Amino acid sequence: MAKRDLLGMLDLKDDLNEIIDLGIKLKTRSKSGKKVEYAKGKNLLMIFEKPSTRTRVSFEVGMSRLGGHAVFLSPKDIQMGRGESIEDTAKVISRYGDIIMYRAFKWQDMEELAKHSQVPVINGLDNREHPCQIVTDLMAIKEHKGKLKGLSFAYFGDGNNNMAHSYLLGCAIVGMNVKIVSPVKYQPDAYFVEKAKEIGKKTGAKVEVTDKVAGAAKGMDILATDTWVSMGDEAEKAVRVQEFQGYTIDGKVMKEANKGALFIHCLPAYYGYEVTKEVAHGPQSIIFDEAENRMWAQMAIMMKLLGCKFKA
Repeated sequence: MAKRDLLGMLDLKDDLNEIIDLGIKLKTRSKSGKKVEYAKGKNLLMIFEKPSTRTRVSFEVGMSRLGGHAVFLSPKDIQMGRGESIEDTAKVISRYGDIIMYRAFKWQDMEELAKHSQVPVINGLDNREHPCQIVTDLMAIKEHKGKLKGLSFAYFGDGNNNMAHSYLLGCAIVGMNVKIVSPVKYQPDAYFVEKAKEIGKKTGAKVEVTDKVAGAAKGMDILATDTWVSMGDEAEKAVRVQEFQGYTIDGKVMKEANKGALFIHCLPAYYGYEVTKEVAHGPQSIIFDEAENRMWAQMAIMMKLLGCKFKA
């Protein structure tokens, strides 16, 4: 089997729905008390340039549930970034493991590692995309709504970050209408908007980018947001907080959405900024189901990239 990487949402354009359904099957089977050890003996190597609660725990426990083993590698544990090239690191560690998860600062480094790795590489986040989180979110939405195609999704806040970029592509792939609501200065990279529109022509998804907050939630089935100050942007916090005033998802915004609309957030959340705690911990929020699904969705991704088969 040829090596397959997951570096961005376009790598899933042909089987995203299949992977989402596999995540649901794994979750259902495991919660019924049955084993899901479909990757027995496999080793996952996890490189973390950026720390993360959910990414580390979900991948590590997920691989364990699949019957495999996970190895955590922080910048202090490896020579990459302290003299050894990404190329050499990839060529060495891919001889030790069966699959690599890399959480990186720069997407160029992600592509470099994948280029020289002998085994599949999963993007656990970089400054361009966050594909695992979008698979997770779509899985949670499907569990609650029973479908994805035809739903309408609106993301409020920083539109020029990895979450917004991956939402554009992921929603378009599954046929979900997607709207990015952000200040003009923070709107998405044109590449992702155009790609989403191109995909949407085939799947029926409408793609919209606007800076108009008023009425943006009307007709929406899902509202989403992310932190206004991502890792690496801390020096801009005061400016960003000022420029994102008015983009907070609060009770008023939720009431504008369709009846039964869901709220999602990849976490960590900063209450009072991008969302109020009233909404994040309210009855329409599925943020903790979403967080749990990081594990199940990533188990499905690993199975798919490793060529493991699900057996009922």
